Amino acid sequence: MALPACAARALGPPLQPERGAPARTTCPRRHSRVEAELAASRPGSVAASVRAGPPRGVSRGFNSQLFPDEPLKASSSLAGAARTPLFALLPRGRRRRMHDLRRRWDLGSLCRALLTRGLAALGHSLKHVLGAIFSKIFGPLASVGNMDEKSNKLLLALVMLFLFAVIVLQYVCPGTECQLLRLQAFSSPMPDPYRSEDESSARFVPRYNFSRGDLLRKVDFDIKGDDLIVFLHIQKTGGTTFGRHLVRNIQLEQPCECRVGQKKCTCHRPGKRETWLFSRFSTGWSCGLHADWTELTSCVPAVVDGKRDARLRPSRWRIFQILDAASKDRRGSPNTNPGANSPSSTKARNASKSGKNFHYITILRDPVSRYLSEWRHVQRGATWKASLHVCDGRPPTSEELPSCYTGDDWSGCPLKEFMDCPYNLANNRQVRMLSDLTLVGCYNLSVMPEKQRNKVLLESAKSNLKHMAFFGLTEFQRKTQYLFEKTFNMNFISPFTQYNTTRASSVEINEEIQKRIEGLNFLDMELYSYAKDLFLQRYQFMRQKEHQEARQKRQEQRKFLKGRFLQTHFQSQGQSQNPSQNPSQNPNLNANQNVTQNLIQNLTQNSSQKENHESRKQNPGQEQSDGSASNGTNDYIGSVEKWR
Repeated sequence: MALPACAARALGPPLQPERGAPARTTCPRRHSRVEAELAASRPGSVAASVRAGPPRGVSRGFNSQLFPDEPLKASSSLAGAARTPLFALLPRGRRRRMHDLRRRWDLGSLCRALLTRGLAALGHSLKHVLGAIFSKIFGPLASVGNMDEKSNKLLLALVMLFLFAVIVLQYVCPGTECQLLRLQAFSSPMPDPYRSEDESSARFVPRYNFSRGDLLRKVDFDIKGDDLIVFLHIQKTGGTTFGRHLVRNIQLEQPCECRVGQKKCTCHRPGKRETWLFSRFSTGWSCGLHADWTELTSCVPAVVDGKRDARLRPSRWRIFQILDAASKDRRGSPNTNPGANSPSSTKARNASKSGKNFHYITILRDPVSRYLSEWRHVQRGATWKASLHVCDGRPPTSEELPSCYTGDDWSGCPLKEFMDCPYNLANNRQVRMLSDLTLVGCYNLSVMPEKQRNKVLLESAKSNLKHMAFFGLTEFQRKTQYLFEKTFNMNFISPFTQYNTTRASSVEINEEIQKRIEGLNFLDMELYSYAKDLFLQRYQFMRQKEHQEARQKRQEQRKFLKGRFLQTHFQSQGQSQNPSQNPSQNPNLNANQNVTQNLIQNLTQNSSQKENHESRKQNPGQEQSDGSASNGTNDYIGSVEKWR
């Protein structure tokens, strides 16, 4: 049977196609299979080697050779020379598909090989690293270097599992929210919950000198008696949050009753229908909206005396009557000394009239932040038209206190317009609300010069603040909670939260505007500096006092346990010597008890002298007495050993 010309060319040496010749052959498609079989049947031919390779249309794998006995370069050239005529027998579309399939097969083989070799190299490196570590730790017990292939796979699986766990942990506990990611929790002790909340230096350097009486604030608050806490709420100082803490977040024998949908809560004394708290959320604005120091000291005693039950909401006309009567009583004994109207004297006067003890508290805030927060509040349409501003028995006239706006509110006002109003009560609001306005003629600016008026107001505000039972700072929420609990011996249920992002912090102002705001509130700036210094000194003083009390308690416990141990030991030893003898007939046992009692008394005296370590530093002459006490202790111990 004669073969076609294309088959003869396939069996013979490869022919180079002529330039310009068409890529497609003229051989019939039905003869391609026959020609391929004949070419593969010839022993030792290149076509046979090609036939013995991978399936048609699929190239060989990565790092494989056509002829194992010959080099790769020669086999590649022969394979290419032999494969070219057979590949030209196929149609163009099939050749394109075979070319794409071959390219994909080569890329997949390459990726698999790279991945396999990479994982093998990673496992090999980890094996050697762990082997070196284990060999140093466990010495001859380490056998990581001789791990077989199965151990390598197990180690690789553990490493991949660890990486997967780390990725899952990052999704579950992002950032520093998860305590497991904080390495300091394992190396360092528990941080102080009252640490610096404004990211300032932990070491505080005081600027003012205060006495021990100014720093020590310990109120013997009798909630079952006649004591009353009066909260002076200054606008935009965080007073709303603190007021809610007082009625909802405090541990009491009889908690306040707060109903859903009502702002006010009923805070009665245990077993009585009288309130122990005078604030917005307990009695409402009984003395007017955001009543200041002048209004509260005149109004609260009369309101409490006139309304002893839970209904502490007098009418507006009744408030004017109360304040007018209080102002007449004050005018009956005029005194221009600012100290005469200090909180201590006012408290004593109120207590003598009403039979109750009034403890005033308040919250202060940084003046710039408070000013910007009030501006944003007014910009949203808020007004304090319901504020009475009663002073000396009457409210101010329109000439004494003009309004900064003409409409119903001041909504949408820009910051420049808010600062330009000379009658804006936001300027130095904290000093005005904490001072006694009767000392400067209330709101009548013509009574005294402005410089003298500012000085009197500032000194009055400082004096009232210092003699208050308690005051806190918005910038130190946890310290505020701590000082309140130590002052009134009342604990909160949950800790306070420090909010560093507020509406005021979202306002971006330049340095020029900030300087102007500080200039408009120069009295508040000085008062806040004074209050912050006093607040931090009180906090440090109370913390040191707490540490001293805890140390003294531990010393007393150790002293008690030591005395019990010595007494039990000597008694058991004396009874073991003569168990059948009567204690009254055993002089050794009585001597044992006497020596033990003397030893315990001496140890008690010695521990009490150690507790006064600071006083010994100030008075060096007491060191000799301490030395004699320690010698006495040694003598007693020696006598006990001698007796044994």
